Amino acid sequence: MDSVIETQRACHEEIERYEQALADVLVQQPIGQRNQTRRDRKAAEILTRIGELRHNLALLYEDAPGLRPTELTALNPPPAGEGVDELAEFYTRFEKVKDFHRKNQGLNPRALIASIDDMVDSDGLQTIEVEGEDEPIIIDPLDSVFSGEEAYGRHLDLYEAHAQFLNLKGSTRLSYIAYLDLLKSGRVERTLDVREKSDPAYLQYVQTLYSYLTTFFERALPLIDLEKKLKEEEGEFDKAWAADEVKGWDEGKKAPTSEGGIWCPYCAKSYAKQTVYDAHLKSAKHKKKQAAGVKVEQGDAPAPAAESRRDKLRPAARLTWLVCALLVFPPIPEKITASRGEVERRAALTSREREAELEDVEEAPPVVLPPPGEEEEEEDDARLYNPLNLPLGWDGKPIPFWLYKLHGLGVEFKCEICSDHVYMGRKAFDRHFQESRHAFGMRALGLPNTRHFHEITKIADALALAEKLKAEGRAELSAMDKAEEFEDDDGNVYDKKTYEDLKRQGLL
Repeated sequence: MDSVIETQRACHEEIERYEQALADVLVQQPIGQRNQTRRDRKAAEILTRIGELRHNLALLYEDAPGLRPTELTALNPPPAGEGVDELAEFYTRFEKVKDFHRKNQGLNPRALIASIDDMVDSDGLQTIEVEGEDEPIIIDPLDSVFSGEEAYGRHLDLYEAHAQFLNLKGSTRLSYIAYLDLLKSGRVERTLDVREKSDPAYLQYVQTLYSYLTTFFERALPLIDLEKKLKEEEGEFDKAWAADEVKGWDEGKKAPTSEGGIWCPYCAKSYAKQTVYDAHLKSAKHKKKQAAGVKVEQGDAPAPAAESRRDKLRPAARLTWLVCALLVFPPIPEKITASRGEVERRAALTSREREAELEDVEEAPPVVLPPPGEEEEEEDDARLYNPLNLPLGWDGKPIPFWLYKLHGLGVEFKCEICSDHVYMGRKAFDRHFQESRHAFGMRALGLPNTRHFHEITKIADALALAEKLKAEGRAELSAMDKAEEFEDDDGNVYDKKTYEDLKRQGLL
């Protein structure tokens, strides 16, 4: 189709459909960080397409080739006259339309609508059929976009920048958690001076931070207009640098003086120490200049240009300014806080708990978004994320890990009397002495399940305690054997004292 007006109309229609698709995507409320990131990336992709279409539409309206006047002239009827066919242009275009559909018979007029609907409803997963396997392999493209530390955009992975920071000349030795606290305050260093920050290693360090933060916004936060923020910060930096108001880089404008030290007239350079001066006299560079015989007195030597030194410092100062601005730009402070909490949580886990968590993450299938229009399953019926196998609480969810540690639920208690059954936690262990399993074991040993045998879990210990109790109670038992007993008319047996009391009261 070569009609400019029809092309503009189709472009308007496509923009409207993409805008509706954008609204459908943003209204979704997915569960989990992975699905939230997938939704944001899908919305960003739609926004990019809308931007491209609007750019093309603007070019059509500008009509640089001048096609619009020709199109309007062709649509107007020709002047009336003998032998003029007023419908000639109509039939010419009609033949073009029929010829187009004849060559494209399989063209689906709703292909655009179907592709947009697929984009909105797609879960983003890729299915690969493997020969010989019953079930296909499901691949999530997000797994290759984020590292394991980032958890699909929930945390930041700043270990590389931390390693470079520790290798900087003059930097303090900070742990990773302390380094995250430093970044959260909006700073990339604390103790470095201008001379140390002029080192190439510092420029590489801030370049790593800048590259990571910008790519993190592109991968995990695509809906944030980072380009606008960077342009604003660039303008503010240019003004501050021109006015020499960039904090921490004030010394960059000071020119080093050539006064003092030992002056070499051939090299036009001053040396602070005699040993350094004597060593440079043996260099080939000095000997070459000395052979040339050109001397420069100390007062006649031109001072190094301050602006050239500032130009060398400008890239590092610029990146430092931009990185510090990004570190306080929402939601990066919240991401740093979440990253710090995750590091502390993982540090509190044992090696066994870490392995269990990793295995659960590897075996967990990707979470698929429910199709729109269908009701989501209730939260109680959903698969619980419980990598540490924590006990369930009253609400059916795993209890907090700190409560698990507080009650000692990770401590095992084994009872030999209960056929080596293991009880997790002190509370369950104390309660089991009154339960049927332990009572059955005591009856099997021919022992009474009394308080004397509480805390006894070994069969040998229980038998030894029973013998001890029998030995200590033999005197009492023999006294009971010798005790005088009385029987009433109904056959009830009483000791002497009880019988006399009942008889005195007239109850017998």
